[in-house]
Amino acid sequence: MSKPVIGFANIVQTIPSLAIFGFLIPLRFIGGIGAKPAIIALVLYSLLPIIRNTFTGINGVDPAVREAGRGMGMTDWQLLFQVELPLAMGVILAGIRVATVIAIGVATIAGLIGGGGLGVFILRGLQILDKNLILAGAIPAALLALIADFGLGWLERWLSSGHEKITRKSTIAVIAAAAVISIAFVAFSYSGKQPNNNEQGRTIVIGSKNFTESIILGEILAQQIAAKTGLPVEQRSNLSGTLVCHEALISGQIDTYVEYTGTALTTVLKHKSSSDPVEVFKLVKDAYASQFQVVVGDSLGFNDTFAMIIRSEDATRFGVKTLSQAAAYTPKWRAGFGYEFQSRPDGFPALVATYNLQFAEVPRTMDLAITYQALKGHQVDMIAGNSTDGLIATLNLVVLEDDKHAFPPYEAVPLIRKTTLEQYPQLNDVLSSLAGKISEDDMRKLNYAVDGEHRPVKDVVTEFLKNKKL
Repeated sequence: MSKPVIGFANIVQTIPSLAIFGFLIPLRFIGGIGAKPAIIALVLYSLLPIIRNTFTGINGVDPAVREAGRGMGMTDWQLLFQVELPLAMGVILAGIRVATVIAIGVATIAGLIGGGGLGVFILRGLQILDKNLILAGAIPAALLALIADFGLGWLERWLSSGHEKITRKSTIAVIAAAAVISIAFVAFSYSGKQPNNNEQGRTIVIGSKNFTESIILGEILAQQIAAKTGLPVEQRSNLSGTLVCHEALISGQIDTYVEYTGTALTTVLKHKSSSDPVEVFKLVKDAYASQFQVVVGDSLGFNDTFAMIIRSEDATRFGVKTLSQAAAYTPKWRAGFGYEFQSRPDGFPALVATYNLQFAEVPRTMDLAITYQALKGHQVDMIAGNSTDGLIATLNLVVLEDDKHAFPPYEAVPLIRKTTLEQYPQLNDVLSSLAGKISEDDMRKLNYAVDGEHRPVKDVVTEFLKNKKL
């Protein structure tokens, strides 16, 4: 029985931690976003060192000791708890020690599926190029891992030194103590939250993707809903991409989030791209209502299209303003794109098909926030961002004009579950009050306030809503 169990644990351990989170998202009951899939992923990832060390420790007990126990009339359970586990305790604790440190590190990734924790600070720091935020998440996580490793290591050495007289009760107590210590450290580093219910009604959960603009728009929805309806709200920020947000919405993990019409058309609905904003909006609105029972609200007032970005000095040196002009120079340039842009049909494939761009090497795929750092550091020469990104002005970059209209319109629209709207019809008034209220210039300034000035999102949004008298 040991071989298939250890084999399963080995297989789980070889799967990248981020992939485990991804596999769990679409699963009913045990998947989705937030605390539940994060906890399951951490448990799965911790299995191997604990199982392997438990097996090794018990298997390493001297057969003569077992025979002596049986000669004294011990049952198998008595042998296990009073002989084998006490003798193997040092080795078992070594496995728990390793599993705890691994789990603390993996827990930081939970921020990508709305799990919160110290990983949120690291993700936000990467998005706005703020080293202090990165350190605010990385240093406590590292300290927790070191403290947990030291504490469990001391317990392991104490048990191995012969100072203890271990009985069945003390064996269970030691295992329980080690488990409690491990869970406490992992829980502290993770700190995931679940929506709460109270006397005012259930919590309205608002999602956002893992880039600044989406987080700002999620905060706008949250503040407006809380102020206008009195309903409790909770945000699930930094969800890693369009399809994660979409899956969370249709499965009821979140109630609303802001999407872009072009993204919904091509990435979710798998339709061909169109340059007509009215047609795209109608297609998306009708399809979401019939296929997903999701209501698409009116545009917030701005179109955030893909932006092909280069350094200002390169734009001046080569005299390029459009993508057509840049096509003559890209064979000598290196490109760096986000994961979604590389894979979406309205992203890199549309860009290459329209402009026949060639690059000096295969474009590098990296997190969206890292692309700006790579461009600034001359590690790449062209990146794909969004036309309203605040880092464009912060880093003195240039957006090349999409003169052949490779990209469809990307009007920002709120999506909300039909069942949520039926239960709380007052939410319709809140969403309607935001229609047409955010211009491209407004969005660019909001992004700059967060990315360029490093102001808290909540403060920036509060000031914006006050100035707009919303």
